[in-house]
Amino acid sequence: MKTYSATPAEIDKKWILIDAEGIVLGRLASIVATRLRGKHKATFTPSMDMGDNVIIINAEKIQMTGKKREEHFYWHTGYPGGIKSRTKAQILEGKNPERIVTMAVKRMLPGNKLARVQMTNLRVYAGAEHPHEAQNPDVLDVASMNKKNTRS
Repeated sequence: MKTYSATPAEIDKKWILIDAEGIVLGRLASIVATRLRGKHKATFTPSMDMGDNVIIINAEKIQMTGKKREEHFYWHTGYPGGIKSRTKAQILEGKNPERIVTMAVKRMLPGNKLARVQMTNLRVYAGAEHPHEAQNPDVLDVASMNKKNTRS
C-alpha cells in the first residue's frame, strides 16, 4: 500500500470563525495551529498547505491563567541593547491587542517556510466585527471543546 500525498488540486480549504472571548490563550493557540496546518483532516500531508482559513474575533477579551497577564514580558527589538519590556496586559490595552494571539499561534507552528505561508491564513481582530462575511465562515465553538476535555 502506498502512502497518500495530497496534490494542490485536492486541497479543500474552509473558513472558520472563532470567538476568543473568555478562552485561555494557550488552548486557543494550539487549536488554531492545528487548524492552520490541516492536521485535523484525514488527508493531512506535512509538506502541503492543507489548513483552513481561520478568523479570530474578540482577541482583546482573551484570558490567561495565573499571573501571566502582569508578569510575562515581551522585551527585545532584535538589536544589541534593544531591550524594551512590555507586559501582556500593556499590549492588550495598547493599540494592537491582536498581536498576543498572533504571536502565540505563530510560536506553536514549526519554524519553516511552510509555517510562514500558513500564517497568512490567520486573521485576528480585536473587536467583534470582521470583513469576511462574504466567505460564510463556519463557527467553531472552542469554549465547548475545552469544557469536554477538562476534568472537574
